[in-house]
Amino acid sequence: MRTTDTLIIGAGPGGLAVAGRLRKLGRDFEVIEKTDKIAWSWHNHYDRLCLHTVKQLSHLPHLAFPEHYPTYVPREDLVRYYESYAEEFQISPHFNQEADIVEKQGDGFLVKSKGGMSFQVNNVVVASGVNRVPFSPSWEGQGAFEGEITHSRDYKNPLPFVGKKVLVIGFGNTGAELALDLAEQDVDVAASLRSPITIVPRDVNGRPVQLTARTLAKLPFGLGDWLGTQVRKAVIGDLSKYGVPMSNVHPAVQLRETGKTPVIDLGTVNYIKNGRIKILKDVKQFHSKGVELVNGEKHDFDVILLCTGYKAKVEEFVPWIGPFLDKYNVPKGPIGTGEHKGLYFVGFDNYKLGGILGTIFNDSETIAKDIALQSTSEKVS
Repeated sequence: MRTTDTLIIGAGPGGLAVAGRLRKLGRDFEVIEKTDKIAWSWHNHYDRLCLHTVKQLSHLPHLAFPEHYPTYVPREDLVRYYESYAEEFQISPHFNQEADIVEKQGDGFLVKSKGGMSFQVNNVVVASGVNRVPFSPSWEGQGAFEGEITHSRDYKNPLPFVGKKVLVIGFGNTGAELALDLAEQDVDVAASLRSPITIVPRDVNGRPVQLTARTLAKLPFGLGDWLGTQVRKAVIGDLSKYGVPMSNVHPAVQLRETGKTPVIDLGTVNYIKNGRIKILKDVKQFHSKGVELVNGEKHDFDVILLCTGYKAKVEEFVPWIGPFLDKYNVPKGPIGTGEHKGLYFVGFDNYKLGGILGTIFNDSETIAKDIALQSTSEKVS
């Protein structure tokens, strides 16, 4: 049994951010991580991945990215940064220790890991993230499909797909980018879209749209939203004639009301327009050689690539969290209240423009300040 003031669950960017701030404040903490690496997910994402948000708005607290890093940080550079962050702030997680159960114990908590460790703590910071468990929906007839079905978590690069027909199901940022990755290598690729989407350019005339949007947001009377819409119309255009159902909802409203992040275009739109990424209707069911769509069309495929997202599933190790979950089954805010006081949640608010790393930066500050307000006399002994 170990005792400490705060236990952080997860050594990804969220856990690192809170740990870095607590180290600066001189507060005691320990970190458990279910894998054997700092920022495991970033070690294992697909090869071409770069941040979609600019580096000046994507770093962790108290340590900017190195100046030589490009505007959109590549995956491998990001991994090096996270590892150096852990060294800089003396963050040494207990690896291969997945959280098994968080139980209330008096004014604090008892946390047990699947690796056999136990902790008595005053505070628990859940930094396991919104992308904890891959979500793979099922369809009628799926078991009869003779091809391969794989989730985007297992995708690395186009090489295994060369010479095959691939259907991407799900067209968020991951689906759009993986379809582009495949099309750039002349893979025969199509994408199935279920609902209207909003697409925004990453850059316009060499300037990141993220920075432009922050400037436009300061304009009065909704003028910034209107200008942003005109830019999207001019740069992206109407893709409905290519089969893409376009949303008329402003990106910020869509994100807030539906939880759907706008698709940031890295070149996918051009490939749709030139026919190298084919757009299909939603999948109704599978057959032995492929899928049948809701409009009755049948198409044959060798591979189905599920870009259908993830679930947080915090309730798997905090079974009493239910009342503090929102309609998307993620925590309602970074600071637990009522019976959930002492629980903290970093990086779960994915409904704001600016990206998850911006959310992590802000959440970690809120959490660290609240923990620092707790009396040192409340420490476990």
